[in-house]
Amino acid sequence: MGNFTKSYHANVGLNHTPAYQVSGRPFATGSVDATTAEKIEFPFLTRWIQVLNHGNGDVKVGFSQNGVDNGYNYFRVAQPDNDATSAPTSARLELKVSELWISGSNSVDIVAGLTTVPVSRASGSTGPSFSGSSGVG
Repeated sequence: MGNFTKSYHANVGLNHTPAYQVSGRPFATGSVDATTAEKIEFPFLTRWIQVLNHGNGDVKVGFSQNGVDNGYNYFRVAQPDNDATSAPTSARLELKVSELWISGSNSVDIVAGLTTVPVSRASGSTGPSFSGSSGVG
């Protein structure tokens, strides 16, 4: 029992369930010019993210630069129709990431709910977030 950490003394980390059970802290950045790959860094790990595309061209959304530049490890949010009154939007994605990469559109909005988990808790030997994971790029 000497090595057991009581839950109220445990550090907040990737698998800290209470950090994901509460509403997220608001995060928004708008009109990002991602005609070339742009990194969006979050101050804390995300609880969820949503991507809106207002610009010209489909936006590629990935979790590493290699994923959006050189690979097929991304998803797309289509460009708006000429007569559209609202921007094409991704689903609300329940993901815990420290950064997001976007490319291909000249006006992208990112909205996220943040946890209280510090970004440093998602860094490993391959860098921040999940940039070295299989399927990420």
